[in-house]
Amino acid sequence: MNKITDHIDIPDEELSFTASRSSGPGGQNVNKVNTRVTLWFDVANSPSLSAWEKKRIRARLSMRVNKKGVLRVVSQKHRTQAANRETAMERFVELLRDALKKDKTRRRMKVPKVVDVRRLKNKKRRGLIKRQRSKGISSDDL
Repeated sequence: MNKITDHIDIPDEELSFTASRSSGPGGQNVNKVNTRVTLWFDVANSPSLSAWEKKRIRARLSMRVNKKGVLRVVSQKHRTQAANRETAMERFVELLRDALKKDKTRRRMKVPKVVDVRRLKNKKRRGLIKRQRSKGISSDDL
C-alpha cells in the first residue's frame, strides 16, 4: 500500500514494473543486466482515485501520461534493479503528491496610494518632456 495523501492509498496491485537495460556508460553491468525500472500506473482505470483526482493528474502530468491514461515513471540512476525500483516508487509518490496539491488562492492586494501618486507624477513628468520635444516649448514658458 502506497500512501500518497491522508485519504489516498494506492495498492501495489495497481502498479506494474518492467525492467530493461539501462543506457549510458557502465560497461558490462549496463550491457548485460536489466537495471532500469519503469513503473506503470493506470490513472484512467484506478479505483483508488476519484474522477477529479484522475483529471487533475492527467492535466498536471500530461507529459508523463500517455493517451490511454497510463502514467510512466522511469529510474536508471542506480546499478541495481532493487534500488531503481525504490527510486521509481519514491518519484511516483512525489509526482502524485505535487499533482494533487491544491493551488493557493491568490489574495488581491490593494496598491498603496503613495505608489499610485508616484507613478502618476512620473507619467506627467515624462509626458511634459515629450511635449517639449515636439513643440519646441522651453521650460521658461511653463
